[in-house]
Amino acid sequence: MSDDRTEGFALHCPVPRDGYTTIQMAHGGGGRVMRRLIEDFFLPAFGASPSDDPPHDAALVELPKGRLAMTTDTFVVSPLFFPGGDIGRLAVFGTVNDLAMAGATPVALSAGFILEEGLPLETLERVVASMRRAADEVGVRVVTGDTKVVDRGKGDGVFINTAGIGVVAPRVDIAPRRASPGDAVLVSGDLGRHGIAVLSVREGLAFDTELASDCASLAGLVEALLEADTDVHCLRDLTRGGLAAALCEIAEGAGVGIELEEASIPISAPVSGACELLGLDPLYVANEGRLVAFVPARTAQRTLEIMRAHKAAPEPAVIGTVTKEHAGVVQLRNPLGAERIVDLLSGEQMPRIC
Repeated sequence: MSDDRTEGFALHCPVPRDGYTTIQMAHGGGGRVMRRLIEDFFLPAFGASPSDDPPHDAALVELPKGRLAMTTDTFVVSPLFFPGGDIGRLAVFGTVNDLAMAGATPVALSAGFILEEGLPLETLERVVASMRRAADEVGVRVVTGDTKVVDRGKGDGVFINTAGIGVVAPRVDIAPRRASPGDAVLVSGDLGRHGIAVLSVREGLAFDTELASDCASLAGLVEALLEADTDVHCLRDLTRGGLAAALCEIAEGAGVGIELEEASIPISAPVSGACELLGLDPLYVANEGRLVAFVPARTAQRTLEIMRAHKAAPEPAVIGTVTKEHAGVVQLRNPLGAERIVDLLSGEQMPRIC
């Protein structure tokens, strides 16, 4: 973790033995207290110690041969904890999933924490511990980071900014431009769980069945698809904007049309009911553990079988095809044969949830 040597407002070290239980602001001494926070809190949480190496402004990472993939993201979910996950788990898996969509094996992550004054130390401990468990689950390390504090009322407790690097093996070429006419379009599971789970907690909504977020790593699933040589053309994780936004962006970027069969798209009864109650379209609701895959029609069935055998794909399905017609447009056909255009929304269906 990097050391903050700036003067002025700085973090007042919230270690329990000094009697602090919340994040506070203090004048002066920024370097000393920040270093204590890093050495007493963040380094042990992420499996390091001050004795490993002297403090430095950058981490050195050994990379295997291949092309380097890099991504960055910022996580601002409210509430911080929700059924099936939390902001820490979301930050790790969200970053790893972005790397996986390029066919990259994750190597290392960074984490920048923006903490609001008054945040309970116990809350920060829970978030960081969750990040560590998620990183261990994936087999990736958080190797560097930073911490800043903002005044009370200027943040929702914790914001986390991440960057991730990974390596793409030779001959792996996964990109939106490869989506081609004749490709089959598959999803890895039922849609909308994350958005509805977060919204239910935030708004105090109660449903007959508790909805848990689908927050999960997709790296293992992508690795299985690549090892099986299914000739994956394009992958996209279905986060903000859901399936609809992902497909619209791919159709426009590749200059192809996409035709979907509404009856084939897996949406659970609780999510469908909640969306109907709230006036939401589940195709636009965010997910945090689902992907859409474009593969040649000849490998679609094998791709589906591989997905079914993997825990990260609980309800995979072939939902449509790619066509030369209506380039840049996504069309949805309902069970009665009527078609409608699936377009990008001009605004957001709901407040931020990832």
